[in-house]
Amino acid sequence: MSDEFDYNNVKQVTSVDQSDRLVPYNLRQSGPTKVEMLISTRVRKSPYWHLSMQAGCWRATVYNRIYHPRGYVKPEDGGAMVEYDAIKNHVTLWNVAVERQIMVKGPDAEKFVDYVITRDASKISPMRGRYVILCNSYGGVLNDPILLRISQDEFWFSLSDSDIGLYLQGVNCDKRFNVDIHEIDVSPVQIQGPKSINLMKDIFQDQVDFDNLPFYGLAEGKVAGRSCIISQTGFSGEAGFEIYLRDSTLYAEDMWNTILEAGKKHNLMVIAPAHHRRIQAGILSWGQDMDQQHNPFQCNLGYQVSLSGKGEWDKKGDYIGKDALEKMKADLLDGKKPYKLQLVGLELGGKPIEEYAPDFWLVSETNESKPVGFITSPWYHPEKNQNIAMGYVPFDGTLNKNGFPKGNPGKKYKVHLPNCYSETPGVPVDAVVVDIPFTDSFNPNTREVVKG
Repeated sequence: MSDEFDYNNVKQVTSVDQSDRLVPYNLRQSGPTKVEMLISTRVRKSPYWHLSMQAGCWRATVYNRIYHPRGYVKPEDGGAMVEYDAIKNHVTLWNVAVERQIMVKGPDAEKFVDYVITRDASKISPMRGRYVILCNSYGGVLNDPILLRISQDEFWFSLSDSDIGLYLQGVNCDKRFNVDIHEIDVSPVQIQGPKSINLMKDIFQDQVDFDNLPFYGLAEGKVAGRSCIISQTGFSGEAGFEIYLRDSTLYAEDMWNTILEAGKKHNLMVIAPAHHRRIQAGILSWGQDMDQQHNPFQCNLGYQVSLSGKGEWDKKGDYIGKDALEKMKADLLDGKKPYKLQLVGLELGGKPIEEYAPDFWLVSETNESKPVGFITSPWYHPEKNQNIAMGYVPFDGTLNKNGFPKGNPGKKYKVHLPNCYSETPGVPVDAVVVDIPFTDSFNPNTREVVKG
């Protein structure tokens, strides 16, 4: 591959078998296309957008139809790996208001939530959260939010990147469940890194017992007199928290500036969501590592699926996608392959990948053979001195000890990196399948792919 592209001659890759997808992944290798983002009123600016600009944000993307800051340290100043150092060694503040909050509230709230997620909603106590998935009737993963149970009759879906708010309203268009479903004016920030608990104690003082707040535990508190929900969760694999500010369009500055002031003594740094660290932890990113045409088994989320009515998270009741998922599981146990590609972890060669990949880089079995898979999330792992990635390769039918699909650790592939990362331009680098996560999370039950 070359880093210079003829955009009139970029061909789709057809050798990767995506015949089980109605819309295949776009595997054209078009490189880091240079365009300028248009900022317009068609896409929402979050309440923290201007504050991110003040903090030095220099690039952004769109997530949940909201502008999403994705970089503060410019490449000439060390780029994303400076932000990595901050989250590994200090504490960081993220603008994640793109995690839109969809409230389900009413007498049938638990019953409705139980119908749209694949786990048992009744087992989530008030003031607790859980990582959950929602599937469509075909078994495709529509979203993988953090679900917050605020009270017996109120849940918040803290969304990843898809229109689940509209979907949930559509599910209940006939009003068979006695609930109200609305987006609410609540915008989260994340506080992530080893010093996060000390910073949270300084911010909230004696309002919250952080030493005894469990992972996925929720608490009420106030910042600068403004009402918040606090959760011990995050998208990094490091110690961390999220602060959900109520009436955020009114009080964004109050909370943000209070956090900045309290964070000075802890070396607080405003950074973009730490995708380098979430990849290490095996935390998936919806739209990148999976979408609505992936089923949970092929992206290592089979443990989220309730099938048998046995075990802590299984349930006997009906939910959207259950029939399709039960058939997939039965096919897997019968030695069949109900889909083409499986998500795996890879360690790979090449120069350090210290930036977001602009393409789904291709995977082959040999230097000369046609591509059979693709990388979804690559980055450099400084502690391993090794590039790592998640990606899709042909599913060989292998199941782990729990009966869930897995990769084949030790199997070797070749990855076609762009010339800027290749050891020898035009020659693919060596790669080997490894277990995920690449690095354990601070909290062992964070939302990550589970070994087994």
